[in-house]
Amino acid sequence: MKNLKKVFSLLLAVTMIFSVCFGVYAAEETTGTITVDNAVVNQTYTIYQILDLESYNAATGAYSYKASDAWKAFVESEDVAGIYLTTDSQGYVSWVEGADAAAFAKAAQAYAKANGTVSQGEKTADAATVTFTGLDLGYYLVDTSLGTICSLDTTNPDVVIKEKNEETTVDKVIVEDGIEKDENVSEIGDTVDFKITICAKAGAEKYVLHDDMSEGLTLKPETIKVTVGEEELAAENYTVVTAGFEDGCDFEIIFTQDYLDSITTDTDIAVNYSAVLNENAEVTEMPNTNKTKLEYGDDTTVEDETKTYTYEFDIVKTDSDKKLLEGAQFELYDAQTAGNKIALVEENGVYRVATAEEISAEGFVSAVIKAGRANIIGLDDKTYWLEEIKAPEGYNKLPARVEVDLKDGSITTTMTGDTWQDGDGGVQITNKTGTELPSTGGMGTTLFYTFGGIMVMGAAVMLFVRKRMSVSPEE
Repeated sequence: MKNLKKVFSLLLAVTMIFSVCFGVYAAEETTGTITVDNAVVNQTYTIYQILDLESYNAATGAYSYKASDAWKAFVESEDVAGIYLTTDSQGYVSWVEGADAAAFAKAAQAYAKANGTVSQGEKTADAATVTFTGLDLGYYLVDTSLGTICSLDTTNPDVVIKEKNEETTVDKVIVEDGIEKDENVSEIGDTVDFKITICAKAGAEKYVLHDDMSEGLTLKPETIKVTVGEEELAAENYTVVTAGFEDGCDFEIIFTQDYLDSITTDTDIAVNYSAVLNENAEVTEMPNTNKTKLEYGDDTTVEDETKTYTYEFDIVKTDSDKKLLEGAQFELYDAQTAGNKIALVEENGVYRVATAEEISAEGFVSAVIKAGRANIIGLDDKTYWLEEIKAPEGYNKLPARVEVDLKDGSITTTMTGDTWQDGDGGVQITNKTGTELPSTGGMGTTLFYTFGGIMVMGAAVMLFVRKRMSVSPEE
């Protein structure tokens, strides 16, 4: 009986020891859950079990880990062992005091993707939380398609991870006279300045910036400049590509992963560059777009775009009865007097602002606007002036330039037929004609000769009659 009491006492002591050592680790707690709170909808969350958890005591903070089979090579590799983790002779893993957890997570993430390591779960968020259940207890890496590390944590047995990442954003603007705007109006041949801002996040991955301009814009590749804060980013941190695209891009900027790994807090990366509004520009209501797309993480994209417009106006030349009048010729200026003449080219009866290349070409001569009715395109939102250099035959040339104010948009006509009516729009210009003036020695002299001749003839007739009457009948 005494022996039985001794055995019972011994068993009780052992049970108490195990209770103290392993705390809340009960036999039934063989699986756990990881919940990602504040998840980003439509983003994918993937978990990898790096370490197995043999036992733990939550009260004392004692945990016993060993590398999982899929991660043993990584844990014992020269890039990890002694830097982030140590492994003793029995295979138990400990954390190196002071090691950088974020850097370890990045290394683990890279290893998983490079080696096709099988995950323990993958889910796309359709709400603000994502939960993985039925997990073996262990130390997990939680990765997200946002291109940033979500977290490292241990299931013991249940853990909630707060998603602290925000989606990377990209913002594109036009910079005009120091003012940033989403839209602008320019003259063909003008240079348009653009700025893209990428808000990069800690743990950024695979940043590739794509820029796609419409046919009306021509990139000036030598103007591309990448800055962070006030400093230009060193060229070894990115590559600019300007040719060989299959997707129609005008240029791409590929950031190195080494540089992205160095980002530890939200960082604005600015890309500045310029383009020229060219002869293929859309006119008036159709914008010339410049679209930017940032790809990052696992096929995640964000986009933004700007719009550049260019304006036009129609000349309607009429007589005083508002009948269309052909034969006038005009030139376009940027001032009411003096100023600069706007160089034009004529294409199928339409007059377009000339490009710098056209102007510099040998033998270039600016087209003269011929109206009747004419359409002038490729203009800024400012005031222009028309100077009549030749009036229609028989009409007086205009004494001063005619104002064309495009600050509120294009001025086009809806005129049909050959008579302009109020409300038909356009820039309607009236020419007036004078009456024919008398010539020197005109009708007054002619009348004197005519009446004089008649009087001479009348005198001759009278003389003849008198002579006949003065002769006697006997004679």
